[in-house]
Amino acid sequence: MKTARILPRTLAGTVTPPPSKSQAHRLLIAAALSGGISTLSHVAFSQDIAATRDCLTAMGASFVEQGPGVVEIHGLGWSIPQAGPYPIFDCGESGSTLRFLIPLALTVHGGGAFTGRGRLMERPQTPYFRLFEEKGIFYRLEGGILTVKGQLTPGVYALPGDVSSQFITGLLYALPLLEGDSDIVLTSPLESGDYVTMTLRALERFGVAVEARENGWHVPGGQRYRACDGAVEGDWSNAGFWYAAQSLGCPVDIAGLDPDSAQGDKRIAGFARAMEEAGDLTLDVRQCPDLVPPLAAMAALRAGRKTSIVNAGRLRIKESDRLATVTEVLTALGAEIKEGPDDLVIAGKEKLPGGVTVSGHNDHRIAMMAAIAAIRCEQPVCITGADCVKKSYPDFWRHYQQLGGQVTLEETV
Repeated sequence: MKTARILPRTLAGTVTPPPSKSQAHRLLIAAALSGGISTLSHVAFSQDIAATRDCLTAMGASFVEQGPGVVEIHGLGWSIPQAGPYPIFDCGESGSTLRFLIPLALTVHGGGAFTGRGRLMERPQTPYFRLFEEKGIFYRLEGGILTVKGQLTPGVYALPGDVSSQFITGLLYALPLLEGDSDIVLTSPLESGDYVTMTLRALERFGVAVEARENGWHVPGGQRYRACDGAVEGDWSNAGFWYAAQSLGCPVDIAGLDPDSAQGDKRIAGFARAMEEAGDLTLDVRQCPDLVPPLAAMAALRAGRKTSIVNAGRLRIKESDRLATVTEVLTALGAEIKEGPDDLVIAGKEKLPGGVTVSGHNDHRIAMMAAIAAIRCEQPVCITGADCVKKSYPDFWRHYQQLGGQVTLEETV
């Protein structure tokens, strides 16, 4: 484990955020499901993406790295599900890997055993469990291992829309492979809909058709994924921390982002503009909860103005309880922040005292938030568990240093 010691400095220069983790998951899965060979470029194997690669390998696909950021994927094709013991899928700490692949394990292998680390296996899977009970699929969560056995069958799959869209994505990947047609029906309004749009775009690129309906999607069965080459676009989620640096007065240029991306977190650009305006501000993050850590850092240093960040309750079931950890870390740095059940209210200051050691809470976004807030602290800031950024942004500390940040990383027990 490493501790980052940061001396407050203004950052300056050009930075290119890593490839989109959200899109990389989706493209790798679609390529692995094809019957041919796909080549993807601009792929960064952060811990989460490595987990998806390893689980797809356990499923039967293979990956050959052709050079930096370029990987050739040999799809598993669609013959009979492989015989033998059920695969073991180690999802690391990646909620996307776990939820995307549960339906596929049933479709391809008739089941599997899923494991993970950190809080992953504590994160709720209730929408799947309810469907499994309806469909007669066996599941057991015991000792941090989720075992599922059975076969998905064509039909109606009813899901609430106000839980993680990852459940919808998992079904969208699996249902086209069934022999008959299926329907995904939403029983409540959809949140994080942009992530579903990303999934639908990935499916389309790999030759899978899904029809939008008023309250969900119609998924024709009997489809096959076609191999496809492409590149992973830049990540707006992690770019949010450099937008936060800009808002703190740092002349940082952000390169490599697609303004036409389906990533919902591209809302950060509009939020950043709104932060520059005078007066109090309310930001609704229902569709982009991952932006809360950089937004909170920006709000904490929005001098003389109050910022309310609302509809953020789903952050309580992330790598950490992010409403609690954002509050704890920024309060320790000297910010004025009030935590509610699903919101944060932050009174901005010109500077923060700093001079403390805070925990990264084994949460990549919390560690990066603390690093950005340290820019406007009066005293040095130490962040324990700083290597947790490897989950999504392995080069974060290197980029921070390249922009002039004064950070040293020390091994700690």
